[in-house]
Amino acid sequence: MTFTIETEQEADMRWIAEIMELAGVLAYGTTRDEAIARAKALALRVLAERLEHGEEPLALATIAFEAALV
Repeated sequence: MTFTIETEQEADMRWIAEIMELAGVLAYGTTRDEAIARAKALALRVLAERLEHGEEPLALATIAFEAALV
């Protein structure tokens, strides 16, 4: 499973990164790389929570992240 990360720089110069396949998983950072790293960490926490509660069966060995170019 590959997750797409879309990034955008806000008017206040912060970066936002959003995992498109996981609704509501987005994070801010002062740099694009920081926003991406925070979004990845949040995505992993969300996936772990879902797995612990049996909400979403996933093949964890096939998870990957791909940052979209803006």
